[in-house]
Amino acid sequence: MTDLTMIRAAAARLAGHARVTPLLHAPLLDAVAGRRILLKAECLQLTGSFKFRGGWSAISALDPATRAKGVLAYSSGNHAQGVALAAARHGGPAVILMPSDAPAVKVANTRTYGAEVILYDRETEDRDALGAKLTAERGLTLIRPFDDPQVIAGQGTAGLEIAEQARAAGVTEATVITCCGGGGLSAGIALALEAEAPGMTVRTAEPEGFDDVARSLRAGRIERNAKATGSICDAILTPSPGVLTFPILNRLCGPGLVVSDDQALRAMALAFTHLRIVLEPGGAVALAAALFSPDLPDTVICTASGGNVDPDTFRVALDQYLTR
Repeated sequence: MTDLTMIRAAAARLAGHARVTPLLHAPLLDAVAGRRILLKAECLQLTGSFKFRGGWSAISALDPATRAKGVLAYSSGNHAQGVALAAARHGGPAVILMPSDAPAVKVANTRTYGAEVILYDRETEDRDALGAKLTAERGLTLIRPFDDPQVIAGQGTAGLEIAEQARAAGVTEATVITCCGGGGLSAGIALALEAEAPGMTVRTAEPEGFDDVARSLRAGRIERNAKATGSICDAILTPSPGVLTFPILNRLCGPGLVVSDDQALRAMALAFTHLRIVLEPGGAVALAAALFSPDLPDTVICTASGGNVDPDTFRVALDQYLTR
């Protein structure tokens, strides 16, 4: 089970390999929200998302002989890219299962990082069964996208940075909103902040119709989404929270927040306008929640978890919302 010791060990292995991403602030975003917003810009991490942290943490923890045989991951794109680059820099092969409707830029980037990409239909094919077949046939080690103790530990390193950067900014109490799919980033950050910034509470953010974590937190048990597709927030469309991540979320997180696709697009436009950063829809839901949710405290920290957006989607965000 992931704990603070594992997170600190992951931070030591990541040192010199991952970026320490900035905690950004724009007064004009505060004016839109009516509260102070600090934004952890994981869109500036290697491969364009926080997923490099977990990929490096998990692969670097393998023994060299296992690592040399290769790793397998399944992902709509950000975990794929993180694992692909981490494997390449460790000198080992990576095979990535990606849904056929994944954004083209994420598929292309994953191949550019040196991974073998195998596409599947997420509506008709079972990625777990496909992954099990590949690991058995090729002797690969599966690096799960969120339900892996070392992946959670790697994502938790972002929480260590948030605690240190917030203290430097004079912030010791805040709501920390995380973009949430299966819960690896949210669980890792929550564990790190429990120890390093106990005055902060984590709340998850998800798109409408895919709010399995919010519903699970209300019910106190794992709930599943009724469908696999139907939101532009592809990076965080998971069937349910993880078996490993949910107990952490259930213990440490406040009620989940839910935003619309339109709010995510507007947050993308506002982030570009006022911070000059590029976000993908799934990477903007925490900022959207910070901007548009009622009943939040005066200071909110949110994760900008990814920036791997297709140009057409980014153009829609700017064309529709830049002037609003």
